[in-house]
Amino acid sequence: MLFGAASTGKRVFTTSSSPGISLMQEAISYMAGAQLPVVIVNIMRGGPGLGGILPAQSDYFQSTKGGGHGDYRLLVLAPSSIQEAVDLMMLSFHLADKYRNPVMMIGDGMIGQMMEPVEFPDKYEEPELPPKTWAATGAKGRPAHIIKSLFLDPIALDKNSWILHEKYERMKKEEIRFELYNHSPKNEIMLIAYGTMARICQTAIDALKQEGISIGLFRPITLFPFPEKQIYKEATKENIRELLVVEMSTAQMFEDVERAVYGKKKVNFFGRTGGIVPPPEEVMEHVKMLLNKKSKDKKKA
Repeated sequence: MLFGAASTGKRVFTTSSSPGISLMQEAISYMAGAQLPVVIVNIMRGGPGLGGILPAQSDYFQSTKGGGHGDYRLLVLAPSSIQEAVDLMMLSFHLADKYRNPVMMIGDGMIGQMMEPVEFPDKYEEPELPPKTWAATGAKGRPAHIIKSLFLDPIALDKNSWILHEKYERMKKEEIRFELYNHSPKNEIMLIAYGTMARICQTAIDALKQEGISIGLFRPITLFPFPEKQIYKEATKENIRELLVVEMSTAQMFEDVERAVYGKKKVNFFGRTGGIVPPPEEVMEHVKMLLNKKSKDKKKA
């Protein structure tokens, strides 16, 4: 349904929760291959398999690495509040049209069920987009438009794959989004988290500050393109000694962070899964463990 409606140039979106998104993967690959603008929302739950219905972040691989077949990518946005979800939803439709590509916005079960006040703009002024001259709107006075992802000629398929690749490289240059929290030269540890988990980390940071402990947070907003260069820049600053990736999964984003820092700094991990949402106190405990470990190492040296 999305493939057909998007082919006419209309703005379309759908939403589901984890297993439902898994069932859509083949069609998502089709739409990416056909260069169709579509917005998809995934409110993540525990897995694998039927899993549970409680919050999780365990669809990171599925959304950022391409859950379907072939050389394709989705532009992936991860809000950490309801206000940001509203703002990023508006942006998602724009980016889908700008790149003629599916955009996925991911949140967890907490984002999906919490209630917060939001503000909508009185007038939303969207940046100008080129006309959809590619859309199938009736071939009157022009050649027919054939919108497809089937290329049986290997030369044609190769060409289409490289056209898509160039588009993804452009995203990496133009669409990186992230947020720094409690950014300070006093910080020895930098947390990296996204979505709801980033908000929990912010609470932990504020509580630690009351105890005289200063740490910072790097929050990716775009999970693809992933802010690799920006993480490397912040992580390799002289005052930062170690990183702590915090996720509601078994170290999925951790792999991208570890790759981003090229072994320049130690990357630690703390996570819960199965629908367990770690409270700020558990994050604080792991930060203190890292700081105590460093103190002991200094004494040994």
